[in-house]
Amino acid sequence: MLPHEIRGSGPDLVMVHGWGMNAGIWSDWADSLAADFRVHLLDLPGHGGSDYRVGPQLDDWSAAVAGQVPGEAWWLGWSLGALVALNVARLRPRQVRGLVLVAGTPRFVAAPDWPCAVDAAVFDQFATQLRQAVERTLLRFLSVQVRGAEGGGELLRRLRTLLSQRPYPQDRALRDGLHLLQHSDLRQALLSMDLPLYWLFGERDTLVPAGVSGSLPGSREIVEGAGHAPFLSHPQACTRLVRGWLLSGSRCGQHAAV
Repeated sequence: MLPHEIRGSGPDLVMVHGWGMNAGIWSDWADSLAADFRVHLLDLPGHGGSDYRVGPQLDDWSAAVAGQVPGEAWWLGWSLGALVALNVARLRPRQVRGLVLVAGTPRFVAAPDWPCAVDAAVFDQFATQLRQAVERTLLRFLSVQVRGAEGGGELLRRLRTLLSQRPYPQDRALRDGLHLLQHSDLRQALLSMDLPLYWLFGERDTLVPAGVSGSLPGSREIVEGAGHAPFLSHPQACTRLVRGWLLSGSRCGQHAAV
């Protein structure tokens, strides 16, 4: 069982955090969204207060999260959480009303036919460092998330504080989660999905370049000045955009910067 917190009332909204973090990352944003939705906050397997008792595959992680939340819910995933949410929609399409994907992509690693992504060597380096010094590597990953973003120094301090408020992720969960980021490719599955999709990118994100937005189906927005965690650096803009899209239930939209 994964720790499961519920806030607010209304349509169900499942929020899935990213690699190395925990559901505490959503605290302020969840309060804002809970005015209109019944928000479900879960720690990914082996993260925060969750034990790591699932297999190492993306299907295993997705099933663990999906098994604890209602059907017919909206899903909001950030980074690795976006990958998990996408895969839940692939595995259990009737359980998902639509997806909000924050700093998400169906493939994190660059390929000849997928240039708007991170070079494989970057993740290889993280994997090597993770075997040598887990905490140092995790903190370095936080630094990469805020690189180039407005108010990056303050944002990094906040990420470190949020991380420290709950138990650190388990080593094996970190290794397996990083492997999912390195090797998952949901591009074909994404093309076959028939549900509302909404992508939210940070203009200055170095992990998921905003340029990938032109290759993705659905609605998308780019938050100017934001890095990999736009909901922390630009909470009001993100709340307005996501809340508006969710409440409208829209299936289409135009690319814009805000």
